[in-house]
Amino acid sequence: MLKALQTIHPFVFLLVATLLEAGGDAVIRMAIYNHVGFWRLGLMLAGAALLFAYGTLLNLAPVEFGQVIGLYVATLFVVWQVVNFAVFRTVPTPAILLGGALIVAGGLVVTFWKTA
Repeated sequence: MLKALQTIHPFVFLLVATLLEAGGDAVIRMAIYNHVGFWRLGLMLAGAALLFAYGTLLNLAPVEFGQVIGLYVATLFVVWQVVNFAVFRTVPTPAILLGGALIVAGGLVVTFWKTA
């Protein structure tokens, strides 16, 4: 199985991992603030499973994490904003958009800047 994972592009790992992380966070947030009793417990367990899957998948990526940390942080920011809007209907403020642009720009610099 691990051999087959080596053929998947690292960006696919990053994208799926960020979806799992942001999704797990959103499910846990819904459990804490919108549910009680068994629903809360069930959602907490589901969120924990998503976060466990995120950590596992990210560590299976066929690349050193230090090489893609900039791209990961930029992707994570974008995915978090999409999930935040889709699940909680929260529109990013101008400050978040400007800061996010800086995060994405910084992530691209960290990932693609080649030293001599």
